[in-house]
Amino acid sequence: MLDGRKQQILSELVNGSDRDELVWINGYISAIIHKQEVPVAVESVTVNTSPQKITLVYGTETGNSKRVATELAAKAKKNNLLVKLASLDQYRLTDITREENLFVVISTQGDGEPPVAAQKFYDHIHRNGFRLDQTRFSVLALGDTSYPMFCKTGEEVDEQLEKLGAKRIVPIRKCDVDYEPDAEAWFSEVLRSLNEQPVAKPAGIKIQPQAEAKSNKKIYTGTVVGHVNLHDTGSSKETWHIELLADEVDYLPGDSIGVVPQNPLALVNQIIELTGISNDKKSRFKEADHTVSDLLQNRLAIVYLHERIIKKYSSIVQQDIPEIKMDLLNLLQLYPVKDAAQFEEVLQVLPAQSPRIYTIASSPSAHNGEIHLTVEKDVFAVNEETKAGLCSDYLGGLSVDQTIEFFVQKNKRFRLPAPDKNVLMIGPGTGIAAFRSFISERDATGAKGKNWLFFGEEHFVSDFLYQTEIQDWYQTGVLNKVSLAFSKDQAEEIFVYDRMKEKGDEIFDWIRSGAYIYVCGQKAPMSVHVENELLSILEVHGELTKENAKKYFEQMKQEGRYSKDVY
Repeated sequence: MLDGRKQQILSELVNGSDRDELVWINGYISAIIHKQEVPVAVESVTVNTSPQKITLVYGTETGNSKRVATELAAKAKKNNLLVKLASLDQYRLTDITREENLFVVISTQGDGEPPVAAQKFYDHIHRNGFRLDQTRFSVLALGDTSYPMFCKTGEEVDEQLEKLGAKRIVPIRKCDVDYEPDAEAWFSEVLRSLNEQPVAKPAGIKIQPQAEAKSNKKIYTGTVVGHVNLHDTGSSKETWHIELLADEVDYLPGDSIGVVPQNPLALVNQIIELTGISNDKKSRFKEADHTVSDLLQNRLAIVYLHERIIKKYSSIVQQDIPEIKMDLLNLLQLYPVKDAAQFEEVLQVLPAQSPRIYTIASSPSAHNGEIHLTVEKDVFAVNEETKAGLCSDYLGGLSVDQTIEFFVQKNKRFRLPAPDKNVLMIGPGTGIAAFRSFISERDATGAKGKNWLFFGEEHFVSDFLYQTEIQDWYQTGVLNKVSLAFSKDQAEEIFVYDRMKEKGDEIFDWIRSGAYIYVCGQKAPMSVHVENELLSILEVHGELTKENAKKYFEQMKQEGRYSKDVY
């Protein structure tokens, strides 16, 4: 506790400080507590009376980087900075050599790859010999600690900008899925570095590099108690409804779970036999010893290996290998290791198995102690050979009483509104998973708002997922409206966005009265068509120009009245 005089001084200091100053004070005190070097000498600061110019660029796949960059740009303008905000797919690459203050917000996708929208920028800074000696920069990297290549793209952009001669004024900040606090702290540091004010401040505080982010996601164990193919006889698809018994799981409707799939045992045995290594031999992985068989089946990625892994394998076996994605078994067959010892070297460069994310199809209020999933078997062709997605095949092959481990992936931007609000849900295919959770929750909690579901699949008879439940919800009044689109039951294909067009006047009435709209399912082309149709509805039935329809739609997003969970 502080004595009266110290309490008064602290109160005066806090009450007289704005938010950015409070953030700085918090960091200063934190540095003292953690025994960092904090000399109290005062340094003078050069005054710059003219507004500084900054360029804030973002590379995004899901929209998070854009959202963050837009919010930070608004904050910069309030701090008397001139801001150029641009998506990296719109940014003129030749401008980079003229930038004085460049700040990059970028996410990482898949196997450590840049977002599609950022690929040209990424290639440009890595493949051109220009210099950035007059540029100051910093990088905010968005990622997910569940994945082995956490913030890999951000790290590579940060390193490359430095190699080109740019001066890093704030260390890279790597953010997990709950990125808001880290993004705020990063930009506060950026502003302090740019905002040269005529005031004295303690000198010599050393900014410590950000500690390596580690995943703190709680791991749950679920026991399979239900496993049913939702498609009827004659369907070309397999979509599994999987029920897991898992007590005290902390989740809300709209959240997902992450599952790390097992590699097929037959594939693991083929690899062991081909390399001659003992399946019981111990090898180091993440600071622990594991048997080779355990590593290959449960911990390492061995299918669809990224080009960077192929390059490392090529270096180990001293053979020229095309930099294309390839399975480990195919690599070993075409470019074999010379012995078991060399294969041990290969084990050290294989990445950890990445989790796969599935939207939860159950409700904590309606399905206490259970987690439900809706998993479609992913089937595709490679060189005319039919293959199945690793995790969907793994989950589809589970049987009752088997156990799996998973973690919960929170999705704060895909949440149900207040119980009295109307909800319009667009979820064809496995997109129905999120809305089964939403509707079950609204039913169990007695929410008074109206519910309208758009669902689509190929055939009514064989592909109407959760048909009985949806019909029951409609008959009991939980669902006020249901609009269905079965694309292949007639000569001309019909999709959910076609049904939206037919109901455009009613949809606009719902929007005008404050309804919340949610979209779940495939990103392309489904969600693109749905958004285009919503814009058309705003134009036609709201009698808006294209430009005003876009503004109206953006306002809905900012208000949280339009959200999507797409993949």
